[in-house]
Amino acid sequence: MLLALQGIEKSYETSEGPLKVLDGLDLVLEKGRSLALTGESGSGKSTLLHLVAGLDRVDAGRIVLADRNVTELNDAGWAAIRRGVVGLVFQQFNLIPSLDVAANLGFQARLAGRLDRTWQGELVARLGLADVLSRYPEQLSGGQQQRVAIGRTLAARPQLVLADEPTGNLDEATGDAVLALMLALVHDAGAGLLLVTHSSRLADRLDARVHLAAGRIA
Repeated sequence: MLLALQGIEKSYETSEGPLKVLDGLDLVLEKGRSLALTGESGSGKSTLLHLVAGLDRVDAGRIVLADRNVTELNDAGWAAIRRGVVGLVFQQFNLIPSLDVAANLGFQARLAGRLDRTWQGELVARLGLADVLSRYPEQLSGGQQQRVAIGRTLAARPQLVLADEPTGNLDEATGDAVLALMLALVHDAGAGLLLVTHSSRLADRLDARVHLAAGRIA
């Protein structure tokens, strides 16, 4: 087991009182597996990803990651998790504009102390980035930027990859190719993948999927 969520609850304060986003949610992801989270807007998908990444905190429940209870970690503890255990791929890419592609690719791996030139070179080849290593993010297409973002995450060899609509800014053909490559690389790296998507078509390509509705698995 790579990830276990047990009785997760999360609410946010609004002008009309507390809004419950997650309501006693349980979920398990095994090593080497990919799982899609689907559901309507507001169903709690992105909130769940943020909780697993330590970008937000649960109100109640327990998060076990890589055999460790991480629920009560402080900010420094969660930062260490994001450096060495969890990798994030978001729709916005979040590349560093002052660094070229080669430096962006190695950035997360350097932070984690796991820079592996051979693995990074393999990622460059499989992501089709060899001809753009000296370019800067603003000089890349959306599809190229997303491939750099995926490569940066995987270069650090995280145990768990969290992806929030990673192909949402791409056309269908490019999105399909990027997802296929991400699945292959995650599998080859022996990592788990938890992916948020609105697309049932994309969700069907993962090992399994769960549908969220009103903060619960429907």
